[in-house]
Amino acid sequence: MYKTIADAALQEAQKAFDAKEIPVGAVVFNTKTYQIIARGHNQTITKCDVSAHAEIRALQKACQKLKTTHLQGYSCYTTLEPCAMCAQALAWAGVDKVLFGAYDPKSGGVEHNARVFNHTHHKPEIIGGLEEKKCQALLTRFFKGLRNG
Repeated sequence: MYKTIADAALQEAQKAFDAKEIPVGAVVFNTKTYQIIARGHNQTITKCDVSAHAEIRALQKACQKLKTTHLQGYSCYTTLEPCAMCAQALAWAGVDKVLFGAYDPKSGGVEHNARVFNHTHHKPEIIGGLEEKKCQALLTRFFKGLRNG
């Protein structure tokens, strides 16, 4: 079931790629039914907003749809290990699980660097490396294009 969730996030990442944004996509879904309730992709350049990361966009949409800031019963899958800002937002939202594709040793805030969930009251279940190769391939293609373009 996680493959379907990962594929939806990869579709969002492709939207970011097509818009010349760093290709990261995220989805918020019901933890029990796996129904996706919100999607987001990086839009920092498009919106001139440094906080417009995929996870933040998906969380905003989920909270608006559910008319709450408390997302217990929901989880988030993102194609790249969340940065510290996004990890903290996920903690504030109280999501059940944080799942991600590619690890980010440079800017990740979950398994690397700040390890935000080691310092928060809310500690969601963490599952990294889901569809890692697909997620990493899109990021590699994007950054290779920047270097060669």
